[in-house]
Amino acid sequence: MGKPTRWVTDTKPGHSQWYIDRFRRLAAEGADLAGEARLLDALVPPGARILDAGSGTGRIGAELAARGHRVVGVDADPALIEAAGADHPGPRWLVADLAELDLAAQGEPEPFDAAVCAGNVLTFVAPNTERAVLARIAAHLRPDGILVVGFGTDRGYPLTEFDADAVAAGFRLEHRFATWDLRPWRDDADFAVTVLRKPVN
Repeated sequence: MGKPTRWVTDTKPGHSQWYIDRFRRLAAEGADLAGEARLLDALVPPGARILDAGSGTGRIGAELAARGHRVVGVDADPALIEAAGADHPGPRWLVADLAELDLAAQGEPEPFDAAVCAGNVLTFVAPNTERAVLARIAAHLRPDGILVVGFGTDRGYPLTEFDADAVAAGFRLEHRFATWDLRPWRDDADFAVTVLRKPVN
């Protein structure tokens, strides 16, 4: 692993278990936890190979797998990966630092059709590694593959910086929305969902 992520340095002790318990409780209460997965499912062909980058407790990857996709989920937090495996068997869950992502070394050499990076993941990676994270995700996508990223616009990672990092990582910006249910983008939105594509050439 590289530099400690903000998930480690900027949260209180016990945060991972709180997060695990929170999503288990929400699932038990019947909350809709599949919005991000529905969006990605609409953008890819049936049976797509999908990377859940910063998979957390596995709720998005699990829903995508239930819809027939082949999912590999990665997260830097071993506790979250353990919870994902316990709660959502089916996808492959791996501990990995997104800034140094090398899934071929973990037995996953096949490129992905798409990746999803939800739940403010990019605002929790180690400082100044956002561009490296985007580049490592791009390296795992096939040409014409997509990455869908969502994070709050008030969390210290300006969209202008994100857009520059995405271009430097080899992506082309294709769409931007204000929510995962595709409400139109507006400049004062407090959340951004961006669809990036890896060009064929």
